[in-house]
Amino acid sequence: MSDTRRRLFATVLACFAIAAAITLGAWLQFGERQDLDTVYTAGSSAPDRVDINATIQRVDAAGRELILRVLVTPRGRLAEAGGVSPTEDLTLQTSTSTRGDLSFTAHSRIATKDLPVTLTGGSITDYPFDAYDAAIEFSATQGGEKVPVRMVLANSDALYSGAVDASEINGAAVFDVGLARSGSAFVFALFMMAAMWALAVSVLIGAWYLVTRKKGLTWPALGWMAATLFALSAFRNAAPGTPPIGCLLDYIAFLWAEAVIAFCLITVAVAGFRAERNPEVTPPS
Repeated sequence: MSDTRRRLFATVLACFAIAAAITLGAWLQFGERQDLDTVYTAGSSAPDRVDINATIQRVDAAGRELILRVLVTPRGRLAEAGGVSPTEDLTLQTSTSTRGDLSFTAHSRIATKDLPVTLTGGSITDYPFDAYDAAIEFSATQGGEKVPVRMVLANSDALYSGAVDASEINGAAVFDVGLARSGSAFVFALFMMAAMWALAVSVLIGAWYLVTRKKGLTWPALGWMAATLFALSAFRNAAPGTPPIGCLLDYIAFLWAEAVIAFCLITVAVAGFRAERNPEVTPPS
């Protein structure tokens, strides 16, 4: 095969690889978008009911809670002005993991509420493999009587994917929510770990070359190693979800990479200093 054909084949192969990567990325993004657009419904479809539209706004794994934005709309004979206000005092009872019930005064406009919901299971120190559970439950009483509830739940936190089991139990809308890192956050965290190890191995190879060849104090190489040492800290802090120090990502990659790079930097500096003090054993550059 001639050089021209080799170059043409390499160009076609590179274009095919780029197109395949773009296609795969678009497919993964479309799948995540569909997950975010998915809504889960539970409860009664009676004409006289209370509709609850709930959205997971943010998941705080470090604080072990999620923020649930709730919009309540009474329907039928329970509502005034098309659902803007209830005809009688309306109370929403929530699950024990939700901080407090919601109360709305009769004939008063209903406003959106943000509710903290406690997360159970999992630990952020397992990042990026951590997963959590949340129990969300709503029932309603109006004018002292229990009324039907219909609830819709959606997730708008792009850093987490949710698996939801929706059901109706004794007139209450019940959602068992499982939360894990989204595909993009998980893949990026894996890429970070691989990149950290690749940088550490690169510095190790460079240090081995400088020490075995007795190159002396090679300032550009020392500057590169020192820059890599400090750049890894900023790179690590860019992890999606800002995990705390001490998570699995640190023990698998970050802390080891920092230790390897620091060791190589010190070794090269000491070996270079010794070579500079004995110039007769330093080979010409």
